[in-house]
Amino acid sequence: MRLIRTALFAPGINAKVMAKALASKVDAVILDLEDSVPLASKAEARRMVREVIAQAYQTKNDDQPYIMVRVNAADTGLLADDIEQICVNGLGMVFIPKAEYVKDIQQAAAQIEAIEKVSGIAPIAIGLQIESALGVYHCYDLIKASPKVQLSSLGTAQDGDLQNSLGCGWSVDGPEMLYARSKVLLDSKAAGNVTPIDGVFADLNDEAGLLAESSLSAKLGYVGRTIIHPKQIDIVEQAYGLSTALKTYYQKLVHEFEQAEKNGVAAITIDGKLVDYAMYRQAKRILDNVKQ
Repeated sequence: MRLIRTALFAPGINAKVMAKALASKVDAVILDLEDSVPLASKAEARRMVREVIAQAYQTKNDDQPYIMVRVNAADTGLLADDIEQICVNGLGMVFIPKAEYVKDIQQAAAQIEAIEKVSGIAPIAIGLQIESALGVYHCYDLIKASPKVQLSSLGTAQDGDLQNSLGCGWSVDGPEMLYARSKVLLDSKAAGNVTPIDGVFADLNDEAGLLAESSLSAKLGYVGRTIIHPKQIDIVEQAYGLSTALKTYYQKLVHEFEQAEKNGVAAITIDGKLVDYAMYRQAKRILDNVKQ
């Protein structure tokens, strides 16, 4: 799966907005069948999303965003029908909201695998949206439920489902959700190096807040976040990206350490800092995550 720093939501019932999202400079687009679609319009949204994915597949190019679909939660009774309708060539990931129980993820994975086998389509991954205290508590087991799980996303939006479930406050500097953020990140790495992305920042007019919260998230280890408007792209890219100075330093570190290693040395000093294999591996990891 490609590196995802920005994943833009688009209502599955609005063809114009979905088309604009797919034409934007984001890493991924999340075509939404859940919260942005009224109950009476679910069937129509499935049809529209399926058509959008099929069209994108026919006209795909290297710059096209990775396509995800946020389906409805397992407890709605709509999940199986969602999966049946939207699993076609061109879909990269089924994004399951309000993930809480292992059996639900296993059932979804089994259904997707059956569709892949019958239709011959390319493998489709699963992403988990963690939006409740129970979801945070079970996160490791949810990720381990299926090899298809490749992404986790914590629902950190102000006044969102997770805040409601925890009964906590909310602030840009985030101490109220620090444990939840840290646990989901830790579980994502411990369970199989699943890609962790943060949730929506809901205030479109607070660019300073978006940058501050995203910078905190990036320091914790998240690689990107879901967004709700293209105007958030550049700020999120800035927060989760690598500065020119750091990129230059890590490139220097890798080069000098590799030269030292050839000469039988595995501990050197660069710019006054100790560098051994641990620092070398960290530098390589960071550079591997830099967009080309």
